[in-house]
Amino acid sequence: EGSDVIPIAVVGFPHGQMTPVAKAFEAQDAISRGAREIDMVIHVSAVKSKHYILVLEDIQQVVKACGEIPVKVIIETALLTDDEKRRASELARRARAHFVKTSTGYAATGATLEDLRLMRASVSPGVKVKAADGR
Repeated sequence: EGSDVIPIAVVGFPHGQMTPVAKAFEAQDAISRGAREIDMVIHVSAVKSKHYILVLEDIQQVVKACGEIPVKVIIETALLTDDEKRRASELARRARAHFVKTSTGYAATGATLEDLRLMRASVSPGVKVKAADGR
């Protein structure tokens, strides 16, 4: 409080493998404790398994739980194919997330210029793209 630092919480770390309701609760709890932005890890296994309805619902639940609080959807690009990255970015856009983000920093690699270009091309201009690299 009294600082210009924005408190951010990450939900669903590290692979997003929880129910949409649990992830939404985690986001609400973080907001009630002072988080002013939420980074959510996409359900990596659901993306890999092409369970896109689950992925969309997951993101929508968190976005809804956050209200006006910005939501960044962490795609974890090091674990996905280009087609999966594209699909994940499109689903984040459809769910009305504010950002797509390349990684948590937990995987072996983070942002690449190619990933950023692919993600930018997969979302509308109103969705921001954030590069992250844990190395």
